Amino acid sequence: EVQLVESGGGLVQPGGSLRLSCAASGFTFGSSDMSWVRQAPGKGPEWISAINRDGSTYYADSVKGRFTISRDNAKNTLYLQMNNLKPEDTALYYCARVTGDRGQGTQVTVSS
Repeated sequence: EVQLVESGGGLVQPGGSLRLSCAASGFTFGSSDMSWVRQAPGKGPEWISAINRDGSTYYADSVKGRFTISRDNAKNTLYLQMNNLKPEDTALYYCARVTGDRGQGTQVTVSS
């Protein structure tokens, strides 16, 4: 059974940082292209970043230069380092595979 479990969200002030983690199991993580997606209240899902099996990384313009995606294949874990957070980054963040599998998400709230 494929499982993706996100953690690391929380309440942070504007300009702050958070590091999200996504623990994967039930599939060959190291062979999978992975993404982070977020969904703000009342809005549709927004793709924000991806990392391929070869380590190539991609970012949406809205987070480029502030967020960094990475992976540790030995730990079957995907990460998202988020710096200089803004109120508009408030959303439910979840990791996903191209197959459509996704986790339940972790809430990030940026507010003073």
